[in-house]
Amino acid sequence: MWCVARLEISRLFLSPFAWAILALVQFLLAYLFLSHIEYFAQIQGQISAIPGAPGVTEMVIAPLLNNAALVLLLIAPFITMRAFADEHRNHSLPLLISAPLSATQIVLGKYIGYLVFFLLQLTLIVLMPLSLMAGSAIDFYQLGASMFGLILLVASFVAAGVFLSSLTTQPVIAAVMTFCLLFLLWVIDFAASSNLSGQINWLGWLSLLGHFQPMLEGQINSVDLSFFALFCFVFLLMTMRRLDAVRLSR
Repeated sequence: MWCVARLEISRLFLSPFAWAILALVQFLLAYLFLSHIEYFAQIQGQISAIPGAPGVTEMVIAPLLNNAALVLLLIAPFITMRAFADEHRNHSLPLLISAPLSATQIVLGKYIGYLVFFLLQLTLIVLMPLSLMAGSAIDFYQLGASMFGLILLVASFVAAGVFLSSLTTQPVIAAVMTFCLLFLLWVIDFAASSNLSGQINWLGWLSLLGHFQPMLEGQINSVDLSFFALFCFVFLLMTMRRLDAVRLSR
């Protein structure tokens, strides 16, 4: 499993595409971060006299991490699209599945490899909120809960992307399918909240945004943790079953 993970990490970082993604995301979020700081500086004098007024964590860090979640949703399909689709296209999948590794080890190895890439991206992102310690007090509990939620969210993105990559031989098709699924699960909360009859409130439970938002506000509850754990487990299990089916068909 770990050798597969190391192979995927080396493939990613030997490619200029991964480095370009890291730089592009960091540049975009740095621009948004500075914009939030500028806006907070402009209104700080007006809200300072209000009891219980939002501080830098609510006005700068939370919007930044919310933007980061959306940006990572956009790039996740392009990172995970080659997980298995490239193996199909390059005819290297038979060699991979003939190795003395179980489907579980192969899938988890690839999953961990891609997850490491996103954890590196998150490490670079969290340095921006931490830089605010030099001039203001931040709520470390809310920051920690938000980052934990962002890690779970990214883990879900990767699990879905790896599974959909196993269904096709074309990485671009895998990327499109992953984006469509993640975007649907991102906006489905709006359909649930706009429902007046209350008959499709179960749609809200399927929303990635609906489970991430409480963590962004500093709330960690078992329902959200269970959702992300179940989401990752189901998609990874389906990927293992798909790989087993391919192995048996050869």
